[in-house]
Amino acid sequence: MRVVIAEDQALMLEGLALLLERDGAEVVGRATDAPELIRKVNAHQPDLVVADIRMPPGLADDGLQAALKIRADHPGIAVLLLSQHVNRAYATELIEAGTVGVGYLLKQRVANFAAFSADVHRVAEGGCVLDSEVVAAMMARPRRDAVLEQLTPRQREVLALMAEGRSNGAIAESLTLTTKAVVRHVSHIYDTLGLEPTDEDHRRVLAVVRYLSA
Repeated sequence: MRVVIAEDQALMLEGLALLLERDGAEVVGRATDAPELIRKVNAHQPDLVVADIRMPPGLADDGLQAALKIRADHPGIAVLLLSQHVNRAYATELIEAGTVGVGYLLKQRVANFAAFSADVHRVAEGGCVLDSEVVAAMMARPRRDAVLEQLTPRQREVLALMAEGRSNGAIAESLTLTTKAVVRHVSHIYDTLGLEPTDEDHRRVLAVVRYLSA
């Protein structure tokens, strides 16, 4: 896996590079601002970009905007964004631009490297991973889609864990349910949202996007 990292804090930048290299990745580029990130991606065509949302030159959402441009120009490149704080608007903008190979995690998650590594690989392989605090913030807001209100509290719990990229087995363990029970809940979610039978991973993403962006 070839990776470009974008982070303006030198210690965090080198720490991420070290962790990813220990995990078997090849760090082919490092950037400290958004324009440099775009240049490095164009030059190296990595498999994955790991970038801070808040970066120079504007120190606002420059990293996010660079990631959205990268996704538009190079749809095959996966993007994992990191942030110090939860920002629902950033997460919404990211997933509305596409949910294949995208992630949004709080920086504190890097400390649990086993979990962080799993999320990195999930995003690189085309998955969608959102931090649990991001999901909680997005699910707490009022809904505009009346159909979504038909989901039971348990189904919403299952959907929240789906948004974090959890498998049915991991959801079962987290909620102290059987895997069969989780499969039933997931099936009911699809039925409620009117999602026709298709590729399972694709339906999971469609369900998550509809709920989080409604």
